[in-house]
Amino acid sequence: MQVKKQLTLRAGTFLILFLFTSDKANTEFIIKSVNLFIQPRNEVQRGTNVSLICQAEVSQSPGSNPNYEYIFYKDYEMLLTEKTTATHWFYSIPDARVFHSGKYECAVVIGHQNKKSGSTDLTVKGLLTPVLSVDQQRLKEGDNVTAVCTAEGEMGSLMFSFRDGPVELYRKSTNTQKVEQKLAFEHKRMRTVNMFCYYSISLGSKIEISNNSNVIDIDIQELGITPEINVMPSANVIEGDLLTFSCNVDMTYQKNSELRISLVHGHTTLGLNMGQKTYNMSAKANDSGQYECIASLGAIHKSSSVNITVNQLFSVPALSIHPPEVFEGEHFDITCHTDIIASVRIQREDIKYFIYKEKTLVISNYRYSNTARNVTNGKYMCVAKANGIIKESSNVLFRAKVLVSQPEIRVDAPPVIVDKHFWIHCHSQNGSLPIIYTLKRNNITVNRTEVSNPHEKARFIAMISAPSDISSYFCEAENNGKISVKMSQRLNETVIVPVGKPLFTVIPIPGNIEEGEDVTLICGIPKGSPPINFSFYGNSHTPINTTTVQSNSSSFVLSAVSRQKSGNYYCEAFNLANKLSKSDIISIEVSLAKWKKILTVAFCLLILALVVIFIVLRYKAKRDKKEKAAKLSVMPAFPKSDDFLIHESHYSGFSVGVNNKESVWSEKPPDISDEGILQLPNEGDVEYTEVVHSQPLDPTRIPLRKGTDTVYSELQTQGSPDHINHRELTSLLHLAKLLPFLLF
Repeated sequence: MQVKKQLTLRAGTFLILFLFTSDKANTEFIIKSVNLFIQPRNEVQRGTNVSLICQAEVSQSPGSNPNYEYIFYKDYEMLLTEKTTATHWFYSIPDARVFHSGKYECAVVIGHQNKKSGSTDLTVKGLLTPVLSVDQQRLKEGDNVTAVCTAEGEMGSLMFSFRDGPVELYRKSTNTQKVEQKLAFEHKRMRTVNMFCYYSISLGSKIEISNNSNVIDIDIQELGITPEINVMPSANVIEGDLLTFSCNVDMTYQKNSELRISLVHGHTTLGLNMGQKTYNMSAKANDSGQYECIASLGAIHKSSSVNITVNQLFSVPALSIHPPEVFEGEHFDITCHTDIIASVRIQREDIKYFIYKEKTLVISNYRYSNTARNVTNGKYMCVAKANGIIKESSNVLFRAKVLVSQPEIRVDAPPVIVDKHFWIHCHSQNGSLPIIYTLKRNNITVNRTEVSNPHEKARFIAMISAPSDISSYFCEAENNGKISVKMSQRLNETVIVPVGKPLFTVIPIPGNIEEGEDVTLICGIPKGSPPINFSFYGNSHTPINTTTVQSNSSSFVLSAVSRQKSGNYYCEAFNLANKLSKSDIISIEVSLAKWKKILTVAFCLLILALVVIFIVLRYKAKRDKKEKAAKLSVMPAFPKSDDFLIHESHYSGFSVGVNNKESVWSEKPPDISDEGILQLPNEGDVEYTEVVHSQPLDPTRIPLRKGTDTVYSELQTQGSPDHINHRELTSLLHLAKLLPFLLF
């Protein structure tokens, strides 16, 4: 435990000392600036002694002596580092070379402080002129010469180049001061090589090139191995002649075992070791051209050549077929012939001909005849032979043309719609192209077209105005003139007649339709191909019935119609022609049923009769009561013996008079106002009518007289219990007027 405490105490002491010394180092020295100087100057000539001086300006405490670390850089790469107590340091470059050119910098490090100078350029001018040396200046063709190019004292990566005038012989990059290389030369008419060298050095983005070295002349002696070529009998021969080639070389080199002599024609080597033998061949037409004798010794090659012309013994045979186009069943001839022959060697009779079909011999003659059919089709060729020369013609394909077959006629997109354009197709399954198709209508040509491509079709546009017109179309096909014409069947396709304007009929006739009756809607068309789609429409303009039939008309029954069925009706029709046609609109009005009408009239009459009877009875009852009251209340004062003067009261509605023993009733019909209320007479208004009776009356009815005065008694009707109820009468009249509407 005690040991651990001692170790901890020592560690703390060391840490305090370290922090103290570190802080002291950081505070005693300050690097203010660092500068780099080049002596004697920044641009010098090759061989100058150059010094780079790195100087630091440092602030420090009195009595302190810091340690400096100097670091030198060239082109941003470190050259060296040096530790010292001096405030400046030198980097020396003795005998400077172009290689030393570049950007230089230096840095100073004191403790944890460091500072770098700015960059300074050093330029060294002048590359050393290289020196060229060779091991020999006279050599034979094919021999090697050793060349050495030296740049003594140069440093860095150097690129050496050997040249013969403008021609570069060799190039090599090295870090040494010289390059050594073996070079070989070929002789071209005692040529002299003027060899020199130079080198270059790369300085960043620039390349410095030295001066050319000394020039050395090298003489090259030619090897006498150029062969001599001989041809027998001559260089101009005829097919079948025997050609003999020989190649000869100077006897000085003939015995050299390394010498090789070859006979070459184009890219083909015909013979080897031609120095000791000849080469023989039978000349053919394609043997014309250049022949070479090539002598090789080591890397040296010498050659000589001769042009050989081989004339044809006879030309390549040509095979021909007559006539050039043959249809099956027709006769044809195949002939084989040559246009050119070498009459100095052969005659035409000396040439033998053979005709082959698919490499099988057909006939040993120059002519072959046959009748064209499927088995005669194929590739034919002929072969001509004479004096051992065999020549073949090129292959000729013979294929007999096939007569056109009966064409088929059809519609492009059935069905056909009357008065609309449609496409007609004509096509023959067999027949060699081109084929001419003709569309006819009742033997009249409508249009013609020629089909030359297997993927091409004959199409014609047409239109009909009646279904029967469809069968008037047919087409013809031909591919060998009129003799090959084939006619198709008549066109037979489904024809659709568009629907005409529908005729819309209603039974019974509109205006005579009553409630409860069945109404039949009939829609018919004057023309149109079935199936026909009929649709019936009412007020809502939505179909009330839709049906498809095979006839030209359709019907729909509205059962037990009511007055709500009144309105406008129409129908529409269409078929596969997709032409929708609409009829005219018919207005249907549904009236009351007859029994409802009769019942209404009867009821109205009954009500009216009841009202009249009621009024009459009420008035009659009132009148009777008033008469009785009048008789009792009116009494005479002094009656005369012969006559009585009777004054009676009359109402505006009724009046009663007696004359000559007669009773007269006059009745004024009651007035009815605009409101339909019966206007009754005002009982307060009284008229007086004097009636003179010639006969005696009942004494009870004689008015009373007082002296000369006559006393009248007036009937008081106001407030009578027999007065008519106006409200009851008004209700009855209104009911009578509204009854017809209630029944409807």
